Amino acid sequence: MSRDAAPDPAVMSAAIALIRQYGEDAEVIAVMRAAELAAMGDAAALAHWDAVIRCVSALQGSGSPETDGDPPVRH
Repeated sequence: MSRDAAPDPAVMSAAIALIRQYGEDAEVIAVMRAAELAAMGDAAALAHWDAVIRCVSALQGSGSPETDGDPPVRH
């Protein structure tokens, strides 16, 4: 997700819902969901949840919105 591109509305909606429900644990919940989908081999759904993870991270300030890599390691 670049600074100039608006996120997909479904991605933004999912990210906001996760943050409202789980607070600071929203990113962890999204990562767990992505792992479940990866284990099932659902590439399309995994791509969606990877975008949700990036969006949650950006909204919570734990990463930059243009980062396409793994979420930062927290100590």
